[in-house]
Amino acid sequence: MSGFDWAGLLRAGTQGAGLKPHELWALTPHELTLILGVERSAPPLTRARLMELDAQYGQNGGRDDGYL
Repeated sequence: MSGFDWAGLLRAGTQGAGLKPHELWALTPHELTLILGVERSAPPLTRARLMELDAQYGQNGGRDDGYL
């Protein structure tokens, strides 16, 4: 097995979203992520955002004191 958390998925669908098991298993993965609100996750990492993160947390953690 792939180590997928089937029990967690069942709990999220039945307890979190209030679905009956047969309703949960009839959904496509995309429908389930919409119901669970997963689409609200972090946006894709763009080059501009990567540059911001590098400036803040790069090799020296945003410091300019020469220490790593």
